[in-house]
Amino acid sequence: MQPAHWAALDPHRPAVVMGGGEIVTYRELDERAGRFQQLLTSYGLQPGDVVAIFSENSARYHELTWACRRGGYYFATVNSHLGADEVAYIVNDCGAKVLVAGAGRAPVAAQLTPERIPTVTRRLAVGGRIDGYDDYDLATAAFSGPVPEWTGTQGELLQYSSGTTGRPKGIKRTLRPTPAPPEENVIVPFLQAIGLPEQGRYLSPAPLYHSAPISWSMGVHVLGGTVYVMERFDPQQALRLIEEYRITHGQFVPTMFVRMLKLPDEVRLRYDVSSLQTVVHAAAPCPIEVKRAMIAWWGPIVSEYWSSSEGAGTTFITAPEWLEHPGSVGRGFHVTLHICDEQGNELAAGQEGQIWAEGAPEFSYLNDPDKTAEAHDVRGWCSVGDVGRLAEEGYLYLTDRKAFMIISGGVNIYPQEAENVLIEHPAVLDVAVLGVPNDDLGEEVRGVVQPVRWEDAGPQLAAELIAYCQQRLSAYKCPRQIDFERELPRLDTGKLYKRKLKERYEAAHRAARA
Repeated sequence: MQPAHWAALDPHRPAVVMGGGEIVTYRELDERAGRFQQLLTSYGLQPGDVVAIFSENSARYHELTWACRRGGYYFATVNSHLGADEVAYIVNDCGAKVLVAGAGRAPVAAQLTPERIPTVTRRLAVGGRIDGYDDYDLATAAFSGPVPEWTGTQGELLQYSSGTTGRPKGIKRTLRPTPAPPEENVIVPFLQAIGLPEQGRYLSPAPLYHSAPISWSMGVHVLGGTVYVMERFDPQQALRLIEEYRITHGQFVPTMFVRMLKLPDEVRLRYDVSSLQTVVHAAAPCPIEVKRAMIAWWGPIVSEYWSSSEGAGTTFITAPEWLEHPGSVGRGFHVTLHICDEQGNELAAGQEGQIWAEGAPEFSYLNDPDKTAEAHDVRGWCSVGDVGRLAEEGYLYLTDRKAFMIISGGVNIYPQEAENVLIEHPAVLDVAVLGVPNDDLGEEVRGVVQPVRWEDAGPQLAAELIAYCQQRLSAYKCPRQIDFERELPRLDTGKLYKRKLKERYEAAHRAARA
């Protein structure tokens, strides 16, 4: 089922409700997507061509993606916080024929001239004017006739990785024929696992350019639910929306939990969240005590899944399961997981190694066959480099990303352990632990902290945090030094942009030695 089904069955049912109150019904979503589909057809696009979307969260976002799905086009949802050079790289790399930019991104979009993005033949501005762009509403207004049928091919998300460990990579999947039954949608089984009913009310607080928010919210539309989209995450507004709209389901990332938990109690406990039936979290490991606190507050309704933009392995765990296996991210969900050493040999239960998935959906990295080959092995298993261990019962415990591992004096250190400890300190709002250059050790463990109150930043708090960490972990795993930042470079999706921090420390080290 697709929005067209629900538009015919219940045309006035809300498909999208923005945090600011704007409503898009299923009939409006279906008709607008149909008009954009016809516009793309008039441009000469063929199934398999790419449409790039560079926009802030808005009530128009889903009509763009559904039009591409109807027309058999790939839709590349571009991080709305990127600069012009970064956007141009993605648009050129995927060979987009059409670029749609939200008016909220006008200063950057205006720099994307035809000379910088030569594959793009049409540039459209939605939600307002952008210099050099055609007006989206005027362009689609010419197609006001009957909504066209779907093409024989179903369009697909062409997701670019977040680039936290390197340049973003396009993740491409084979297009499927239309109509595809709901059970073939990879998100629908998750939504069914969390019990989303028809007309469920699903809160999406994260940016739609990321794979989970756009894929899950479109999955909600397949099932006829209403997606409540926040323009941007704010902890108190999220609680207000849950109470006001009687939200039943939602998806969060651990940093959102931390920010809600660190609201003053008189604010945090003011809101009625009893309508929530199940929420899920993903994107980054959740510290054990943070999750315990969320379950204590919201009840045993906090489920979790582990995956990646590539879909290279997926797990799922409910809150009651997690309470019996604290720290686990669950068991394989429609895949079989394996833990292997550096040579690809499978390890026994309890041993730590790289996580590989058997039976995961097919994917490749666009324009990068070497990277694609690296992510797959001769057995057909795939991996994105995460490290962990499997318990006897098949429950997966994550260690960290292999790329984030610190090698200090020949000892391997995974920074997630120290990060999970430090975030529990009441003075810490966010934290990154990383390896920085050290002439004697190769790398040393450094902590970078965003304090709850900036005025607390200083040597006294730094010493307190180091001692706090060493009371809970072996000293070699803890930072030798703590630096403070007003805000860490964390993506709205919850992922920490560690590469930016590491590059800064590496540059400072080179300058000091020059």
